Amino acid sequence: TIAAAIVIGVILHAGNHLACDFPRLINSTPDEYSHYLHDFGARKPSYMDLVKGPEGVTGILMVICMAIAFILATKWFRRNLIKLPKPFDRITGFNAFWYSHHLFVIVYILLIIHGVFLYLVHIWYRKTTWMYLAVPVLLYAGERVLRFFRSGFYTVRLLKVAIYPGGVLTLQMSKPPQFRYKSGQYMFVQCPAVSPFEWHPFSITSAPGDDYLSVHIRQLGDWTQELKRLFSEVCEPPVAGKSGLLRADETTKKSLPKLLIDGPYGAPAQDYRKYDVLLLVGLGIGATPFISILKDLLNNIVKMEEQADLASDTSSTSDLSNGSNESTAPNRVSPKRKKTLKTTNAYFYWVTREQGSFDWFKGVMNEVADLDQRGVIEMHNYLTSVYEEGDARSALITMVQALNHAKNGVDIVSGTR
Repeated sequence: TIAAAIVIGVILHAGNHLACDFPRLINSTPDEYSHYLHDFGARKPSYMDLVKGPEGVTGILMVICMAIAFILATKWFRRNLIKLPKPFDRITGFNAFWYSHHLFVIVYILLIIHGVFLYLVHIWYRKTTWMYLAVPVLLYAGERVLRFFRSGFYTVRLLKVAIYPGGVLTLQMSKPPQFRYKSGQYMFVQCPAVSPFEWHPFSITSAPGDDYLSVHIRQLGDWTQELKRLFSEVCEPPVAGKSGLLRADETTKKSLPKLLIDGPYGAPAQDYRKYDVLLLVGLGIGATPFISILKDLLNNIVKMEEQADLASDTSSTSDLSNGSNESTAPNRVSPKRKKTLKTTNAYFYWVTREQGSFDWFKGVMNEVADLDQRGVIEMHNYLTSVYEEGDARSALITMVQALNHAKNGVDIVSGTR
């Protein structure tokens, strides 16, 4: 929308000058041109003189820079949908999109110069282009400087790395003491070994109560592809008898790449605690913010059950003791410790096209099945790439799935309980 508005503005602005102002000026009579003597002098400029002037050159250069950024931002180039031969393949992908958008620095400089050389205006305070640019430039520069210092403030240490089917990289890192966040929020991640300038946002998949931070990153572009390749080189091959995943941790012989983080940043999902009933719907890797919410709900459920058991044990002990003072004192303390959970039900719907995707969050789903005795969390997983409804093969898979779950309590498709 913003890019389209800029295109419309450029067409109207440039078209007005090229099709109206320039022809009117070069075709003006001597009497009419006398009003422009203080701008152009005694010699009337030609059309090319106006185009080759500071205003024309800066305007053309701005259009070229914005056109480059606009083209490389389209989905065909940004998502590598267009396969170009080497070395032109480097002008596609997210990196090309990211770096081309920094041409705005040149555009802003040219815009200030373009605004200084105004026709028919020589009063300095009317040349106010720099005033309109000062505020957004200061805000942008302040944000970049703040991120630079915050990334150095939050030092993290990689604890575990795993590469799952579907090109998903899981990074588990230490949580800085000052890093406080809510489930549903996201943070920016930078890997200097991949690019010292690029920051990419990822939803936090760990819960606030966990003693670590985790993110799940799916390979979708050139930056994530290079990040996955970098960690694949330091991961150890699968061990016999364990899952066939590439893994690495602090005991790995090869040193793990350095990571910088910035955040957390707010997102709509972070206000889930305000509601009694939650409906969480995720598609593929888009389920990551809801995984953090499920973990947080589960942690609160476990804490409440532990507090209830503690209160029950304390009450039983008090009943066996002699004296009314001893029996009533613990009951006055336990309500203060009791932590209530507003959410009564949470429904999680996850739709994915690949069976291997269920490995991404299998541990969380199994924990919910084991620890959520009250049935607060209800999970529904859908695999859309099996067969269409009504197909004989789909019916057979459904039947085997039901039999295996009834016998062993494990779903054969997702591998979860």
